[in-house]
Amino acid sequence: MDQRQLLKVLKDVADQALTPAAAAGKLGNDSFEELDYAKIDTTRAQRTGYPEVIYGSGKSAKQIVGIVKAMKDSQKSILATRVEQSKADEVLKELPFLKYDAVSQTLTLKDKESVEVGNIAIVTAGTSDIKVAEEAAVTAEIFGNQVTRIYDVGVAGIHRLFAKLDVIRQANVVIVIAGMEGALTSVVGGLVDHPVIAVPTSIGYGSNLGGMTPLLTMLNSCSSGISVVNIDNGFGAAYNASMINRLISEEHI
Repeated sequence: MDQRQLLKVLKDVADQALTPAAAAGKLGNDSFEELDYAKIDTTRAQRTGYPEVIYGSGKSAKQIVGIVKAMKDSQKSILATRVEQSKADEVLKELPFLKYDAVSQTLTLKDKESVEVGNIAIVTAGTSDIKVAEEAAVTAEIFGNQVTRIYDVGVAGIHRLFAKLDVIRQANVVIVIAGMEGALTSVVGGLVDHPVIAVPTSIGYGSNLGGMTPLLTMLNSCSSGISVVNIDNGFGAAYNASMINRLISEEHI
């Protein structure tokens, strides 16, 4: 429990909105909040620097609503990923303060006091990869990073990449997102001097094998300085990129 949360508990006791016994319970159990269907990790931000994130797929709208309400007491930013439109519509009826983005399929509440640092460049091979890219972009922004989007610059028209190379090289971290054969990652990795995080996508014809082909291409890249996350995992790429970006930004303060 951080100082802000502690002061709120003490104020609630002073205002008689919370009994001393209830306050003692809150102060004595600051590791998670128990719901019937979930345990909210209320101290994750203190341990890791980043708050808990809701994985929306497989959860009902009612469950997401309950989790968000519980989270609001312990964290200023909220992110729910993989939330389809129909489910989001139900959640927004109960929680209109959230923002829904249909492309990334995310529900968000951004900390108004957060300061964006960095720069993370998000580069896609094709327009069809933008759904995964936007999951990465929204995640990175919620975590307080500046984000530059460079979309549809794949190897089939590599001159498009070269036209944006100066912008990409200014980033502290580059996330490269590609389906098909995933060759863009190796090209970018050979042209920049900062970490590259590769995201294979399930976009492509039959021999793409649901993302396995670009995954193997990226894992076997000859370019150094590349790390690879799971297929379609824009969130995971942005999380890693945010950690690297913040370390680099802190070094220059």
